[in-house]
Amino acid sequence: MKKVCTFIIIMLLAMVLSGSGCAEKGASIPVSENQEKEFTGRQITVCSGAGLIKPMNELIANFENETGADIEVRYGGSAEIFGILTSKECDVFIPGDYFYTGQAMEKNYVFNESVANLTLHVPVIAVPEENPANISGLEDLANPRVKLALGDPNGPAIGRVSEAIFTKAGILPEVENNTIVKTATVNQLLIYVVSGEVDATIIWEDMASWSEASGKLEIIPIPEEQNKIKTIPTAVSIYTEDPELAEAFNVYIAGEEAEEVWEKWGFEPCDS
Repeated sequence: MKKVCTFIIIMLLAMVLSGSGCAEKGASIPVSENQEKEFTGRQITVCSGAGLIKPMNELIANFENETGADIEVRYGGSAEIFGILTSKECDVFIPGDYFYTGQAMEKNYVFNESVANLTLHVPVIAVPEENPANISGLEDLANPRVKLALGDPNGPAIGRVSEAIFTKAGILPEVENNTIVKTATVNQLLIYVVSGEVDATIIWEDMASWSEASGKLEIIPIPEEQNKIKTIPTAVSIYTEDPELAEAFNVYIAGEEAEEVWEKWGFEPCDS
């Protein structure tokens, strides 16, 4: 029995040494499931526009799984997360409109070379299912007795963009009279319209793909000549304490691997 045990031990040692020899010659060896990943134990905070919650949650989960990083995320209106950026509590800044990133670049809150465009952000009119107010275009939002919910121009990006669209169309005063509520996030607008509390709102086109919207609203496109189509960018904060991890996440969500996720959630790719 001792001879048998000794033989087994010798064979096992031989196999281990053989494997080591292959590794030295460049052969691949399986990675242990317990092996530490690239960013294990490291954490950053991402500040993202609330309208990006669906794709961002998926992208963050994928990145954490691949790298071992811990990504904390704070969602809010673009103006709100801009405030978080200025308070130095944000590592990666992803507003719903390039306008806010432009402001951050001018004030040196982000590394300009880190700025990358992710997708387009397309405003649309959203009405409750069956469209009770018979809305067919922007001009109808100015009709008497139409009840609107709109984003606060000082809150979510959609608020500032909606105001610009109405100003361009020459109907801002009438629309203001019809507005019964202004919200701090675009997500709240979706709730108002699917619940039937308002006749219409302006949200981002991609939100029609959300389960919360399925079968509960109709989308009315805004003609391109009347619209204000925006670009969603990402950038690394100059205040980050882990620039390596922040840049890795920044590159990941702008890369080819992330494109499928963005498109899955209804976002249109941008040219650059």
